[in-house]
Amino acid sequence: MLKTGQQAPDFELPDNNGDPVKLSSFRGKKNVVLFFYPKDFTGGCTAEACSFRDSYEDFTDAGAEVIGISSDDVISHRKFARQYKLPFILLSDKGGKVKELFGVKDDLFGLIAGRVTFVINKEGVVIKVFDSQVNFTGHSSEALAALISA
Repeated sequence: MLKTGQQAPDFELPDNNGDPVKLSSFRGKKNVVLFFYPKDFTGGCTAEACSFRDSYEDFTDAGAEVIGISSDDVISHRKFARQYKLPFILLSDKGGKVKELFGVKDDLFGLIAGRVTFVINKEGVVIKVFDSQVNFTGHSSEALAALISA
């Protein structure tokens, strides 16, 4: 898995509107909080996404963009964002290529997709990695703390 101090690899994925988003487009402009989660509309993932939603203003005040990534398709992401009023970007990683680039592993013998958050500074360097399958809301609080202390 990618570690603190390493350069985050660039990628391009479609957002919930089908528009391409490149990680490098934020370089020099914003910090990025990139959270990989298993699946739209599941209990833990909804709690995690809503935790980021509820703190979204704090993230933008800290100069960061929040981006969620799962293997769900664009249509699922659009419905998920609409139903839970998610103000941040959701990206569709069909086939898991970006998940693999970041070294995010599945849990429980591959039955549950990995849940890992990376905080990336404006220079594209990872400044925090938080890996927890069960501390759903800890992802947003750990990421925010990393941004504030950076």
